[in-house]
Amino acid sequence: MISISARSVTGENWVKLDVSQMQNPEDWRPSKFIETAAGWVGSPDPSEVGIGSRLIADILADVYFRVIRTHARGRLLDLGCGEVPLYGMYRDLVTENICIDWEETLHRNRHIDQFVDLNSVLPIGDEEFDTVLSTDVLEHIARADCAWSEMSRVLRRGGKLLLATPFLYWLHEEPHDYHRFSAHKLRLLCADYRLEIVELNAYGGAPEVILDIVCKLAMYRGPKLAATCVRASQWLLRRARVQQISVRTRNLFPLGYCLVARKP
Repeated sequence: MISISARSVTGENWVKLDVSQMQNPEDWRPSKFIETAAGWVGSPDPSEVGIGSRLIADILADVYFRVIRTHARGRLLDLGCGEVPLYGMYRDLVTENICIDWEETLHRNRHIDQFVDLNSVLPIGDEEFDTVLSTDVLEHIARADCAWSEMSRVLRRGGKLLLATPFLYWLHEEPHDYHRFSAHKLRLLCADYRLEIVELNAYGGAPEVILDIVCKLAMYRGPKLAATCVRASQWLLRRARVQQISVRTRNLFPLGYCLVARKP
């Protein structure tokens, strides 16, 4: 069990609470990602994943599942957790999970342990966690250097940061969309904050970038066309020739990056 201090939802003074598990775990239900017989995929529910974003949601489901199943262990901090969409992937791997997000998040907050300001020092002690999970959050943090310092600080020695962030991707959750980080910048940030890179992989490539844009633009002509574009894009990305192009172009035209870094 850890002690965590944060501002209450009502804006009262900072409080200190003992927490060892996210709020209401018994009520957790899949949201952005769902598990099927074929594995994890993006949700078909348009209230969870917009039709134009189903293609990238499927891609991210594969990326996140592999990284989480390989590296998540011990006490886990789900930083910028939203609806905790990845809980189903990691819950049997960790001993505890703490979920934090900012109060102004667009997502529902039923499972959040504490509301915090992700742009400032986290109200958490040093070296509390074996795993820090942060997916599709970094681009929304205005003071990225502070976030990196804090992620490194709260990690235990030997602990791992599992981080994913988009690159060639549209603006989203505006106006709080501040950054796009290249692989070179992610390496520099790891060096600056004394984290050793275990793996740093681009996901997607030129075909995925183009098809993601096409699917999103199709929404302007209606959900039926968008759904047709998603199905056609999924079919194309299964073709061997398209997969070869994706692999060859991944480092020049990345849809995004997934990083695993270790605190020595």
